[in-house]
Amino acid sequence: MTEQLAKKQSSWRVVDIVIASVVAVASGVFFWAWSAGYGLFSLAFVAFPPATALLTGGWLFPAVLGALIIRKPGAALFCEILAAVIEALLGSHWGMGVLISGLVQGLGAEVVFAMFLYRKWNLPVALLAGLGSGLFAGISEAYIVANLTEYTEAMKVFHVAATAFSGLVVAGLLSWWAVRGLAKTGALGKLASRRAHLEPAVAGTK
Repeated sequence: MTEQLAKKQSSWRVVDIVIASVVAVASGVFFWAWSAGYGLFSLAFVAFPPATALLTGGWLFPAVLGALIIRKPGAALFCEILAAVIEALLGSHWGMGVLISGLVQGLGAEVVFAMFLYRKWNLPVALLAGLGSGLFAGISEAYIVANLTEYTEAMKVFHVAATAFSGLVVAGLLSWWAVRGLAKTGALGKLASRRAHLEPAVAGTK
């Protein structure tokens, strides 16, 4: 009986797919706009280019936001990848490379939610998921895709740390706040997250 309940809770419904798709498409449009303005925003860090990694959170939030709203296995990956697809279709200057980024970033968040067996959706887990997405993104950019060849080793380490921090704050903290705000308005009425605004920020507290 318990196994059947767990299976039912992890199964995606039509409403889950629709809402996740809406979140992802809206995020993809935001990605496109964020990418278009990246050159201008990065001027603030011209003295130390690795600090531009602090802007990366703008591409990480759909994974955490989508997972916190849908609360089903695969939601983080689904939202981040679809958002990347939308950005690519709109004409991102990063090209098709955004699809790889979406996969890596979504996976970083998905792993964290999986570690908690998709049963914990509080603030610490959201922060860890944002951090995980940022870490996966930073490590991929610095050492796997290796598109930071002009950076010294110290600069690469800073890049990874700054990307992780941006993920923690933007993707983790802000997404958690956003979901609580949406739940309070009643907009999540048919979803498992509909009572998010009534849940304790940290397990075991009120």
